[in-house]
Amino acid sequence: MIATRILTGDAVAGALDDLARLRIAVFRDWPYLYDGDVDYERDYLTAYQSPGAVVVAAYDGARMVGAATGAPMEHHAGDFAAAFATRAEPLDQIYYCAESVLLPEYRGHGLGHAFFDGRDAQARTLGRRYSAFCSVIRPADHPLRPAEYRPLDGFWRKRGYAPLPGVIAGFDWKDIGEAAQTRKSLQFWMKSL
Repeated sequence: MIATRILTGDAVAGALDDLARLRIAVFRDWPYLYDGDVDYERDYLTAYQSPGAVVVAAYDGARMVGAATGAPMEHHAGDFAAAFATRAEPLDQIYYCAESVLLPEYRGHGLGHAFFDGRDAQARTLGRRYSAFCSVIRPADHPLRPAEYRPLDGFWRKRGYAPLPGVIAGFDWKDIGEAAQTRKSLQFWMKSL
């Protein structure tokens, strides 16, 4: 039986190692192709111990099998200020739905909805007017794209999200099989709460 738990503040600290391992495992696959390490992940994930942040975690017994993170957008202002520079929405009115990671064998059972529901509830508690996330942009003919890959655009649209034209962030990470980090483009999607 899969159970979801809402983790905030100090409760996040006890889940950081599990969350780090999960992110590395899931983001190694298409479309992220991320070659990550636990030390970087632990450092990155401490941001989700901050006020207003949330981790919606899915457990199969004691094992974390999925999680979604979220935080007030201004906690990520350094990364996203340029992408949102032409937008009218103030960053302090946007809740950022960061990553959603779920092991493949647990997909298709409604956990994606539970992840968004938990983050939406946190955003509303904080009085946010918008919810946003970003997805990596990869070319359709990328040599590592699996033939059976199905984009999540339809799922996101059913949740009320739409891509924001021209609102694209750039992040660096090392792809599997590469020697160094390269810049990736990520498309922002947003909805009103």
